[in-house]
Amino acid sequence: MSLTIRLDPTDNVVTATRSLEAGIDADGVTTNGMVPRGHKVASVAIAKGEAVRKYAQIIGYAARDIAPGDHVHTHNVEFRATDATHDFATDLRPVPLAETVDTFMGYRRTNGRVGTRNYIAVITSVNCSATAARRIADAFGPEELADFPNVDGVVAFVHGTGCGMAGSGEGFDALQRVMWGYARHPNHAGVLMVGLGCEMNQIDWLLEAYGIEKGPLFHAMNIQDVAGLQKTIDLGIEKIRAMLPIANEAKREPCPASELIVALQCGGSDAWSGITANPALGYACDLLVAQGGTGVLAETPEIYGAEHLLTRRAIDEKTGQKLVSLIHWWEDYTHRNRGSMDNNPSPGNKKGGLTTILEKSLGAAAKGGTSPLTGVFKYGEPITSKGFTFMDSPGYDPASVTGQIASGCNLVTFTTGRGSAFGSKPAPCVKISTNTQMYERMSDDMDFNAGSILSDGQSVEEAGRAIYEMLLRVASGEQTKSERQGLGDYEFVPWQIGATM
Repeated sequence: MSLTIRLDPTDNVVTATRSLEAGIDADGVTTNGMVPRGHKVASVAIAKGEAVRKYAQIIGYAARDIAPGDHVHTHNVEFRATDATHDFATDLRPVPLAETVDTFMGYRRTNGRVGTRNYIAVITSVNCSATAARRIADAFGPEELADFPNVDGVVAFVHGTGCGMAGSGEGFDALQRVMWGYARHPNHAGVLMVGLGCEMNQIDWLLEAYGIEKGPLFHAMNIQDVAGLQKTIDLGIEKIRAMLPIANEAKREPCPASELIVALQCGGSDAWSGITANPALGYACDLLVAQGGTGVLAETPEIYGAEHLLTRRAIDEKTGQKLVSLIHWWEDYTHRNRGSMDNNPSPGNKKGGLTTILEKSLGAAAKGGTSPLTGVFKYGEPITSKGFTFMDSPGYDPASVTGQIASGCNLVTFTTGRGSAFGSKPAPCVKISTNTQMYERMSDDMDFNAGSILSDGQSVEEAGRAIYEMLLRVASGEQTKSERQGLGDYEFVPWQIGATM
């Protein structure tokens, strides 16, 4: 393996593939000091105020004169707000439809949608009913569920909001979309909604607004109406127990890959994310799109500085402008909360070699492959477009994935370089390592090693196809590492927007 990687001939930095001591030849220049693995080395002189370039894009500006061979990182690079020009539909590269139809074994629901898992969900409207929901779900252990082999489990989805909030506006609407998305998710065979009764987020309002009807596999109740916590728990257990035999009747059947809606997520990123795992996942996304399936990129703050590359892929100006509007909303949101778009990357990201949000975003956007951007959606809004799409969300992984699942994602992919311990329900999460060292260190958590692109010479295309084939297997029921460890019960985190009152 070469000591450094240059991603584009126009870049003025290279990335160290191992820790470099002072005096090492790095892409034709001699290092002036120690450079950690994954960090950048200046390949030419960069004057104070001059752009620092990687991926053939600006990732920051020199805070002081940088000499050839210097370590380039937060100590000598400053962030500036993006001012890129946004072009629309100028880089459209449609993926040809595949000649053969790939399939997986899924659960086809009566409304035509397809699930990859078969859970019963207990969903809360407010934090006040969280204990009831947890105790209802906890009543169903492995011994009882063993009698229902086609049911993957009973899961409580609880959260810390639902009251003390405005009854209209962005925050309320987002929570309602999340609740509706989980209540009607194809990975759920049955649903029990549990509220307190006096909260702002009324269950009856949700049922009326979204046309949800109660039935044998959909129940709702309030603690105040049932007359107390314990009675609510007892009644909830009774209702779930009646659902189990019906839910167990579901059987997997062959379904086309076009029914897959895959969340494209990253967390605990490092310098290798944009070089190995994210491009490989992007290639897998293109393969899915060729089958008529859907990939859903999210984390709006983590495309900041790369959004101009996505608007060029938008199918029309209207779609591209929706993405630009989200960027402007986030600029205003961070400003009024006295933050900065550069508050992301995290300390762990920076330790892994990422210097600014611009650098992180350019790597993160690679998860979306190369196909046209067909739709841009609100947080938790149902994804109605096929192909490569985008959903607005924070960069905070649990909140982002919660929105993607609410939008209809029946699989989650999650690239990581530092080693995020994450899993999700009801949509299984495939963890993809960016580097071999971390994969070997956390082999109990990682499903796929894209670090082989660097360590073993595997091509991005080969890794991407292997990821795609793994998605088909997981969609058919193969358990992921996070599922085996029971992750997903505490990762339901609806994005809280607006004031708590």
